[in-house]
Amino acid sequence: MKSHKYFITGIGTGVGKTLIATILTEFLQADYWKPIQSGDLHNSDSRFITKHLSNNKSKIHPETYKLNTPLSPHASAKLDNIYIEMNAIQLPATTNHLIVEGAGGLFVPLNQEYFIIDLIKKLDIPVILVCQNYLGSINHSILSIEALNKFHIQIAGIIFNGESNPESEIIITQHAKAPIIGHIPILPSITKQTIQEAGKHINWKL
Repeated sequence: MKSHKYFITGIGTGVGKTLIATILTEFLQADYWKPIQSGDLHNSDSRFITKHLSNNKSKIHPETYKLNTPLSPHASAKLDNIYIEMNAIQLPATTNHLIVEGAGGLFVPLNQEYFIIDLIKKLDIPVILVCQNYLGSINHSILSIEALNKFHIQIAGIIFNGESNPESEIIITQHAKAPIIGHIPILPSITKQTIQEAGKHINWKL
């Protein structure tokens, strides 16, 4: 079986990237990797993923950078007297599917020169864009799509997290020229069981 790698990014901070990454990791029984964790090291995204997976196939690969302060990576790294080097961030070796999760949106800075979108371009893997319907989300979504297109980064699909808004979703997906691969409803709670059940809302065949 051919393995696939995908970078999970969102139209902004707080749209549910980690939740979607968890659902996809469980759905695909994929490996997971968060290259840069900025803050909350005792409750990191990698630990969240580990806590909510049910399968025994997924491997959680260690972060390249673990930064102490919950700020933009470039600012958190500065406080830790670290400079984030793009060349230090390399895809982990695996024969399994791999879910890679970014930090914030596409133009979150990693250092004085590079942003998350530059990291995606360097890793050269398709993006799954996490969208959420709120006032202004069409603008944020289309700006993200335009940026990905400008950088010639493939959009493998879009996942809408939370309440549905068909009128907004039509505009966004038509502009993206990419399929909707999932509508994840608001979960009553986040447990291993609800993560597994949420996978039923992923409409995707590799």
